[in-house]
Amino acid sequence: MAPVLRLNVVTLFPEMFAGAFGASILGRAAARKVVEYRVVNLRDYAHDRHHTVDDAPYGGGAGMVLKPEPFFEALDDLGAKPPIVLLSARGKPFGHADAVRYSMGSELTLLCGHYKDIDARVASAAGVEEVAVGDFVLSGGEPAALCVADAVVRLLPGALGDHESASSDSFYEGLLSPPSYTRPPEYRGQRVPEVLLGGDHAKIDAWRKAEAERLTKERRPDLWARHESDE
Repeated sequence: MAPVLRLNVVTLFPEMFAGAFGASILGRAAARKVVEYRVVNLRDYAHDRHHTVDDAPYGGGAGMVLKPEPFFEALDDLGAKPPIVLLSARGKPFGHADAVRYSMGSELTLLCGHYKDIDARVASAAGVEEVAVGDFVLSGGEPAALCVADAVVRLLPGALGDHESASSDSFYEGLLSPPSYTRPPEYRGQRVPEVLLGGDHAKIDAWRKAEAERLTKERRPDLWARHESDE
């Protein structure tokens, strides 16, 4: 059976993905043949003896800029099809809806930058979209790429033990998820809410809904406003 998703990564540091793609849900998904990982080293597409992939920016300024040729050649070699995601602090915010969209395709390619920036011609190439995982700057695109990969792969059919595990997560229904508890019923003076111990599933569902709404109102008023608008 062909994999549900082929996930390509172009990076200067392929070793950062070896452990992550072999562990936990990402590793189990590969073992179950629902995803196939292809990680390529950007330096393999540099043709001088020093495998140079960066150069000084036109117009001057601090830092080095990754050259366009290695990225374009890597994409050609992979035969990459959209979506092609360039992890970038100037990108649009990555959210649950993006993870769902990427998980429904047959291929996803993640481009990891490093140093000061990437030549803008990579970002403007056909099929490329710039995506940011938060309003902060990382030393490279690799941690952000792992965030996107994890968010996408866990949604693939068969990646998790059951679909309900994902469907009760934060953002799935537009709200934050309610708090979770397990044994023991009391620990260091803190008790599990009585409603969760009573076995009345209608009351439990109502409590979880109320808690999800309370937390979303308190912590993410932007999400709550969007949820009310959708309702």
